[in-house]
Amino acid sequence: MSIFELDKEYVAATYKRFPVEITSGKGSVYYGADGKEYIDLGSGIGVNAFGVGDEEYKKAVIGQLDKVQHTSNLYYTEPCVKLAELLCERTGMKRVFFGNSGAEANECAIKAARKYADEKKGSDCFTIITLVNSFHGRTLTTLAATGQDKFHELFRPLTPGFVHVPAGDLEAFKKACEETNPAGFLMECIQGEGGVLPVDADYIRAVRKYCDEHDIVFMIDEVQTGNGRTGKLYSYMHFDIQPDVFSTAKGLAGGLPIGACVLGEKVKNVFGPGDHGSTFGGNPVSCAAALSILSRIDDTLLESVTRKGRLVHELLDGRPGIESITGLGLMLGIRTVKPAGEVVAAAIEKGVLPLLAKDKVRLLPPLNIPEELLAKGCKIIAECAE
Repeated sequence: MSIFELDKEYVAATYKRFPVEITSGKGSVYYGADGKEYIDLGSGIGVNAFGVGDEEYKKAVIGQLDKVQHTSNLYYTEPCVKLAELLCERTGMKRVFFGNSGAEANECAIKAARKYADEKKGSDCFTIITLVNSFHGRTLTTLAATGQDKFHELFRPLTPGFVHVPAGDLEAFKKACEETNPAGFLMECIQGEGGVLPVDADYIRAVRKYCDEHDIVFMIDEVQTGNGRTGKLYSYMHFDIQPDVFSTAKGLAGGLPIGACVLGEKVKNVFGPGDHGSTFGGNPVSCAAALSILSRIDDTLLESVTRKGRLVHELLDGRPGIESITGLGLMLGIRTVKPAGEVVAAAIEKGVLPLLAKDKVRLLPPLNIPEELLAKGCKIIAECAE
């Protein structure tokens, strides 16, 4: 049986995979079982921050594997503590809880907001407000937080206590607050799975101010936007604000599972022993990998991410078949005249691997993708969109 047939036989049918078997890779290029080379414009959905086979990354991972691969959180390990320290130093936040995914990081954020509100305001203060068109994960609770009905349909009843308001509508947000007495507000600065849609800067700042004034825990989902993806270390840094909590995952460990719920001053002491936990959270190998990644996301790299984002605009804006481009840095959504799925399928045939986000072609290449390779990939996408 072929790998495609074995997958169909034995793997749960939850993914609509592209017909490509990846066998290896180096940098921003994958190699397929079909003998073809593929330019990677997806980085494992924003995960492989420094591409494939990065030597410094491999050294960090293998070095930790040679020491110990897992201990549990009953004991201390240096990579976990050092990563928490680095995250706090780079962001001005205070403490970190480590899990294994973005959904877990968001679950932790929600729990932090609810526990804080319960202690400060009472047990009837538990609602979390999120945005229409948001995406926060696939557990029952993070599905409830997600503001897209299509993700809810088959799994009701979802966890109660979530209200969704339109992005950019400050009055709708205030009305929801008045009606629900919320514990927290959770948002993405750019709605990734919702179609790579940036949220209005003035709205973000106004909501932050309202949350401050009413002691509402203000939370930013940085699962996809974080770790240098938008040209800042975390996307909220574009707006001169500081969240009470932010969640991150994906690119943080460069290809290994990790999630981090990063707690600010307001909620730094909200959790005590037994309030939350994770068997694999803070795994020393994943944390060693994340230290390698985070320590190299410096100003020079962030400037290059911004420059490469501009390059994509220069190459694609106004081209036949290209209607618009949204996003920041190397998190971009391209609206095409042709259906996006057709453009992606054609690009794959020509050796380029972009992604989809609703009705857009989505680009999430490795942060260090060479400009000439990015330009080549964009040229092929432009040809496929014509």
